[in-house]
Amino acid sequence: MPINQPSNQIKLTNVSIVRLKKGGKRFEIACYKNKVLEYRNGVETDLDNVIQINNVFTNVSKGEVAPKDNLQKCFKTEDLDQIIKEILKKGELQVSEKERTHQIDNTYREIATMVAEKCVNPETKRPYTVTMIEKAMTELHLSVNVNRNTKSQVLEVIKQLQEKKIIPIARAQMRLRITAPIKEKKVKEKLVPMISNIEDESYNDEYELICTIDPGQFRKINDILQSNTNGKGQLELLSLNDTSEGDIKF
Repeated sequence: MPINQPSNQIKLTNVSIVRLKKGGKRFEIACYKNKVLEYRNGVETDLDNVIQINNVFTNVSKGEVAPKDNLQKCFKTEDLDQIIKEILKKGELQVSEKERTHQIDNTYREIATMVAEKCVNPETKRPYTVTMIEKAMTELHLSVNVNRNTKSQVLEVIKQLQEKKIIPIARAQMRLRITAPIKEKKVKEKLVPMISNIEDESYNDEYELICTIDPGQFRKINDILQSNTNGKGQLELLSLNDTSEGDIKF
């Protein structure tokens, strides 16, 4: 004869668990696989698509529901949606070793791909393959963090590759056309320190400059151009990557 499980226990399987310790107590919520990160990134906004069961637990795997007086004491409310949102926002996503390994592999590959997209060999002006960047990252003995912003890790990888001279690497240059009213000649003086290379410039009806820059300087250049020309200056992106054709191969 089957044993009936207690009415205060709910059996859940194939879930992602988010755990938050608050007021000396542990609270957990049961979420659908892969939905927690989508919610945190703003891709998913509907709680019903994130939460498997609209309840808060002390232990999801055992199906133990958190007592209402504990919720009130620790969260100062019994509003489940409000409590669940706080746990989703501040809690720690629990993953299995297999899932964590998979996440690390995906993050590692994503970082390598972004580095390959943003950088070139400065000696040849050619891009690296993702495989070559992954090999260089391995030589750095790099540990990626699945919970950190990927973009900031990409910038760190580029910096470390440059500092340790694993491979010759530099940010791919952006090619720009800058135009400004002819009377605003002083604008050039302010822009030159942020320009990598001037290809061409002319003074006709207006001042025109063709140049390449490090992508990190784009916003600064645009701000200077607009503030010093009363919005009459223009910045045109001619190409995202100043690279030669073809990839570097092994």
